[in-house]
Amino acid sequence: MLKAAIILLLLATIASLFSGLFFLVKDEGRSSRLVNALTVRVTLTALTVGLIAWGFYSGQLIPQVTW
Repeated sequence: MLKAAIILLLLATIASLFSGLFFLVKDEGRSSRLVNALTVRVTLTALTVGLIAWGFYSGQLIPQVTW
């Protein structure tokens, strides 16, 4: 369940990235929609990092590195 939430947040972050690009090209920086898209993207990224940290802390996510 935690992995699905992380993937969903990452997809929403990518969607926000492209919406910000669209607003940048369409509005040419004259409206606040670009700033709103950036705010949403930063919030989604913070939530994603928080979920990953919580997953490692709680033991639901484990690193599987070979070195």
